[in-house]
Amino acid sequence: MAASMVCQPTEEQPQWGGFVACRSYKSRNREMAHDNLMNNYFNPNSMYTEEDFRRRFRMRRFVFERLLHDVQHVNPYFQQKQNRAGRPGFLPHQKVTIALRMMAYAYPADVMDDTYSMSESTCLDTLTEFYDTITYLYKEEYLREPNQEDMDWLIRKAEDYGFMGMIGSLDCIHWNWKNCPT
Repeated sequence: MAASMVCQPTEEQPQWGGFVACRSYKSRNREMAHDNLMNNYFNPNSMYTEEDFRRRFRMRRFVFERLLHDVQHVNPYFQQKQNRAGRPGFLPHQKVTIALRMMAYAYPADVMDDTYSMSESTCLDTLTEFYDTITYLYKEEYLREPNQEDMDWLIRKAEDYGFMGMIGSLDCIHWNWKNCPT
């Protein structure tokens, strides 16, 4: 009786990172997933409205498009290329959408396979690349401590909405909100 072959990751075979010999390949229809995403949100006459987009992506479409443009120009990971198996890789809209969905809704990486046809390891790689790229791109402008000008703007904005003294209590525990469960 012949011994069965057991594949173990070795130093030459990374545990994550696309096609690896001795692993089973799951045929995912990433082109169809891309077409669905584009038809639902990005093409002219898309299925979902601008308000649907804003609610589901937690940003306006033009902000998404700016983000997409910025990450594509800084990090080649967000440009489509062939994967290790020689098949066309994911398109930029898919990669950015997956990273944003994982962050916005705390989706685990393996859930993305059902809707976006992206494996868990690729989702995790995409999320890491996205974090690193966003930090690189926006750290100086957005990911910093507020200066006095920023604080003055925040105070004016809060007062316009009736939240006087909000900066002193950012958690707003002293406010009664009708939709707050506690």
